[in-house]
Amino acid sequence: MSDAYIYDTVRTPRGKGRKDGSLHEVTAVRLSTNVLNALRERNGLEGHAVEDVIWGNATQVMEQGGCLARTAVLASDLDERIPGLSINRFCASGMEAVNLAANQIRGGAGDAYIAGGVECMSRVAMGSDGAAIAVDPSVAMDQYFVPQGISADIIATEYGITREQADHLAVTSQQRAKAAWDDNRFAKSVVPVRDQNGLTILDHDEYMRPQTDMQSLGSLNPAFQAMGEVMPGFDKIALMKYPHLERINHIHHAGNSSGIVDGAAGVLVGSKAFGEAHGLKPRAVIRATAKIGLDPTIMLTGPVPVTEHILKTSGMNIADIDLFEVNEAFSSVVLRFMQAFDVDHDRVNVNGGAIAMGHPLGATGAIIIGTLLDELERSGKSTGLATLCVASGMGAATIIERI
Repeated sequence: MSDAYIYDTVRTPRGKGRKDGSLHEVTAVRLSTNVLNALRERNGLEGHAVEDVIWGNATQVMEQGGCLARTAVLASDLDERIPGLSINRFCASGMEAVNLAANQIRGGAGDAYIAGGVECMSRVAMGSDGAAIAVDPSVAMDQYFVPQGISADIIATEYGITREQADHLAVTSQQRAKAAWDDNRFAKSVVPVRDQNGLTILDHDEYMRPQTDMQSLGSLNPAFQAMGEVMPGFDKIALMKYPHLERINHIHHAGNSSGIVDGAAGVLVGSKAFGEAHGLKPRAVIRATAKIGLDPTIMLTGPVPVTEHILKTSGMNIADIDLFEVNEAFSSVVLRFMQAFDVDHDRVNVNGGAIAMGHPLGATGAIIIGTLLDELERSGKSTGLATLCVASGMGAATIIERI
């Protein structure tokens, strides 16, 4: 079995996922081609250099519909002989694309892939695909469906996570993201988005709010309390599933939840032979990949069991991991991860996360792999684990080792 190596990672800056966001006029195809062209140019990928482009996005309708991956290849400077595969594992789509590419290489199905994902949340609204898990009563009722914000509050209630802890993590994320940008820690991987005249549209993560503090967050009302307690009363559904909870403690709001943004990211994954043939040096080896399913109501606890699974199958333990990237979908997701493994926050999301910089659903998995690799190189550390919670009750993880 061949090893799968990471040769390069690229991402766009993340734009606010609103009509006044800098990337609102940029389509998912254009954001994707921005990444594909950067990987091609940086690594001299001429001709049919990679086996496939595997591209994730979570809301596959309208301009993000069809096979977006193939459309992006044709719209880019890549050779038209390279096909494209669009995949959807909700928030883990970008990571699943990378993991799938790595496992294809391990199995001998090609020497190289470009894998990653995109989401233009200002243009294609989250949930606009009308997913059956949410809108089909015959499915939703049987599975005790609740929105993700309610799930995050269920985690807080079940595991004793307080509003103060959630807000403190959010403030820390903002502070770390600002420090990382001030120190140019993302410079290796971030490529600006430019218009057709070559003028820069966006060259930084514009969602950040570095002035955030505990006082400003303390003034925000819980975002999911009304939908939980009033209409349509999702708390009642949750308590039917978890009768041992007396009530749901609503602690999450816009300030301690991930930001809605636009963005794209890609990873060049290849075999040793690929690197030798193209004169490229690998930056990391992908040691292990994993995915799991779990309770679809609490939904967002996936980083814990998938980490347990990936450590077991790789013969590692938590002490073998130097750094962690745990997607900050909601504060309680990260706090539960640290609680479960007794991991210090100094090893988790050291450059901030999605609370500060945003969570472009289909791209985030690839983004955090790139962020993890950059930080391993910057800090001289060896091994990192990236993981995400996933809608409808799933989890995904990747372990990489710096070369």
